[in-house]
Amino acid sequence: MTTLTQRTETASGYKATHTLPLRVELVRQLKRRRTLVMAGILAALPFILLIAFAIGGTPDGRNNTVTLMDTATASGANFAAVNLFVSAGFLLVIPVALFCGDTVASEAGWSSLRYLLAAPVPRARLLWSKLVVGLALSLAAMILLPLVALAVGTAAYGWGPLQIPTGGSLDTGTATQRLLIVVAYIFVSQLVTAGLAFWLSTKTDAPLGAVGGAVGLTIVGNVLDAVTALGHWRDFLPAHWQFAWADAVQPHPEWSGMIQGTAISITYALVLFALAFRGFARKDIVS
Repeated sequence: MTTLTQRTETASGYKATHTLPLRVELVRQLKRRRTLVMAGILAALPFILLIAFAIGGTPDGRNNTVTLMDTATASGANFAAVNLFVSAGFLLVIPVALFCGDTVASEAGWSSLRYLLAAPVPRARLLWSKLVVGLALSLAAMILLPLVALAVGTAAYGWGPLQIPTGGSLDTGTATQRLLIVVAYIFVSQLVTAGLAFWLSTKTDAPLGAVGGAVGLTIVGNVLDAVTALGHWRDFLPAHWQFAWADAVQPHPEWSGMIQGTAISITYALVLFALAFRGFARKDIVS
């Protein structure tokens, strides 16, 4: 007897690649309240820092040392770099975990996942659409923050070169290119969190569990990286390379740390994405 799957595959006009188009999934996710709330939080951070600097005064070095934070008010480019510095370790983890961890689990929580698959949308196609949209929204979040920060910082402190804490500066054109590299690297470094969140999203019907689990495991990685007794074993932790992008905002950039961090992050992410697709292909969908 011909199965339902076989009949739909041979039905006239049916093409698996035309099910659940990316634009449809993107519009669905953009309209969700959590997307708008997260965008609002990220857009508000530069204004919060601006107010903090206005109240607390111009930052200055401590113990005769100057850090990136101390140059925040030097120019709009410095202000954007500082926003990335203060948010890369935790705040930017949240949208990645949210957009990639909530995507499949929320469908299961709403009891709509089985209806999507009955459309019929192939399981791999459903996961692919949701993963691409989740990563796209994560990247958009990382672009939104420095863009708003650059606009706010330029309005408050003027348009000028990127002042480097160790001395020297980068002209505005070079600074813009380096900041683009920084955003790209931060996105790549967060692929591990995206992989964790997406894998957990295929294992649970509770979106909060997937998002919270990914954030929690990311925090554990940061804690382990702080344990210096681990020695060179820390080199295998994605968290160990999360601030390697600082080497890009130097007069003579050093790329070795970013290359190692990229290799580690992509390797972990590919394994986690593969686990998600493999497990979901064999999972009984009851919700």
